[in-house]
Amino acid sequence: MARVVRPSFEIGPVRVRPGRHQSLSLPITRLVTGAEVDLPVRVVHGRDDGPTVWVDAAIHGDEAVGVEVVRQVLADLDPKTFRGTLIAVPIVNVLGFMAGSRYLPDRRDLNRSFPGSARGSLAGRIAHLFMREVVDKCEVGIDLHTGSDRRTNLPQIRTDLDDPRTRELAAAFAAPVTLHARLRDGSLRHAARERGAKVLLYEAGEAWRMDPWAVDAGVRGVKRVLAALDMIDPDQVGDDAPPTPSVECRRSGWVRARGTGMLHLEADLGRHVVRGERLGGLFDGFGKRVRLVHADRDGIVVGRTEAPLVTSGDAVVHLAEPVEPAEPVEPATATGA
Repeated sequence: MARVVRPSFEIGPVRVRPGRHQSLSLPITRLVTGAEVDLPVRVVHGRDDGPTVWVDAAIHGDEAVGVEVVRQVLADLDPKTFRGTLIAVPIVNVLGFMAGSRYLPDRRDLNRSFPGSARGSLAGRIAHLFMREVVDKCEVGIDLHTGSDRRTNLPQIRTDLDDPRTRELAAAFAAPVTLHARLRDGSLRHAARERGAKVLLYEAGEAWRMDPWAVDAGVRGVKRVLAALDMIDPDQVGDDAPPTPSVECRRSGWVRARGTGMLHLEADLGRHVVRGERLGGLFDGFGKRVRLVHADRDGIVVGRTEAPLVTSGDAVVHLAEPVEPAEPVEPATATGA
């Protein structure tokens, strides 16, 4: 019996033949110099049928970890053996990324601008383009992020754990922590869900840094999801042993400074703490301790500030509360984080 050939995949002005990968650029705007600003896209269109999935990074222009995650994932995919189609967009906020800025030149947050409009602001037009050419063609999406404002995050998935299929995909990713997160108006995750896609939001590392442990956890997680969708074989993930199941959390909150001073934190990412436990201290310029920082709940340290100076009310440690007692999560600097 003759093998049925998959149709080519259409995106923008390009048709990608089965068993091929192809890079393309989707026009966004034009600079004052006349140079074009384009959205960079790479499509891996497998020979065999399977889901259509997207992975994106740098919706916030200061988030470099996800760009490296996308690069490493693409480097290991062979379109001749790949099943289904992957749309990779490593840098969504191109103008912000070039400037090292979280925002677009008009200070708009792209992740509060979805689904956008073809005649709206620059952010709205980029969001509209991304929805039309990427999201509307996909069943599943993986949105890669890092901490913001001098904060660093433990590798974690934030998603809708009340949706059974999304929960399965989050379990397949196997980040150290999976946090049930409400939808934010204007976010990619919200707009994509309205179009019927299942979306995982990955958070790890610090803005404008290339944290190797955050990259490694992201690469393995994306590959595990592709394997769970039968788009690649499990042995392509690179796991030496089955990953540790993710710790499920339903609630989280930031411990805030109750004074002003130089911050010395003792709370590493991944550490399990109990209510009242000391997380660090605040000191004045002469080394005199001004105030201690204590945990306000039992939980896992999933985020922390890296700012040396904090003022009263600043968020310093992010604690997520496990649904059930769990084995300690390895520190984020460890190899398996």
